[in-house]
Amino acid sequence: MTHAEQEAGRTIRRLMRCCGRVSLGTLERDGAGPYVSLAMVALDQDATPLLFLSDLADHTRNLQADPRVSLLFDGTLASTVPLAGERATVQGRIEAVDDRRLLARYVARHPDAAGYAGFRDFHLYRVVVERAHLVAGFGRIHWVPAAAVVLDPALTAPLLAQEQDILEHMNRDHADAVRLYAQRLLGRSGEDWIMIGIDPEGCDLRCGAGVARLWFDVTVTNGEEVRAELIRLVRQARSEAAGP
Repeated sequence: MTHAEQEAGRTIRRLMRCCGRVSLGTLERDGAGPYVSLAMVALDQDATPLLFLSDLADHTRNLQADPRVSLLFDGTLASTVPLAGERATVQGRIEAVDDRRLLARYVARHPDAAGYAGFRDFHLYRVVVERAHLVAGFGRIHWVPAAAVVLDPALTAPLLAQEQDILEHMNRDHADAVRLYAQRLLGRSGEDWIMIGIDPEGCDLRCGAGVARLWFDVTVTNGEEVRAELIRLVRQARSEAAGP
């Protein structure tokens, strides 16, 4: 994998982690052609996309016949010149998963999904990424392999077992720090911020329907490294709160 592919993959991953919705492209089961719909998305720690779909939806019926899928992550919504903004198409194959950890991660990002998580016609899916296409402005166009987008399991494995404990600890014992991250480092309003997810590159915060992404300055691989980075960030937030 080239350096350019690695950099493009990092850009795609950062875009994916900031998007809560995607345009979902499937192939119509009657052979008529492509079909595009709207879906809500969450990401696993390694950046694998997660979807929670109803069996009754046309896109789900299409995927049951042909698992090939295309997801458009659109970072141009706030841009005055959309074609100069970042967007990424992620291609792969979708597969149903019965995994409580993954479902909890999805519901943490989209809490309204908890209301129908027990319905028999709703199921969790993950997209096994095969390649991705980045358009990051005029002339910045790259096709990259899955390995450039999805993190190596060796990087995420230690955090998989530790994530829930870290989240519970931060939200129970350090709610003031989480609030400082959102207000001082990310410029977001609101008081009731909670931490809903951690991965090697950062953490996700939520207040009501609002979600914010806090990036780490270094890549973390275990609980001790997460702790060190969170301490550094809260010190930075307190310094900014104190002013000059």
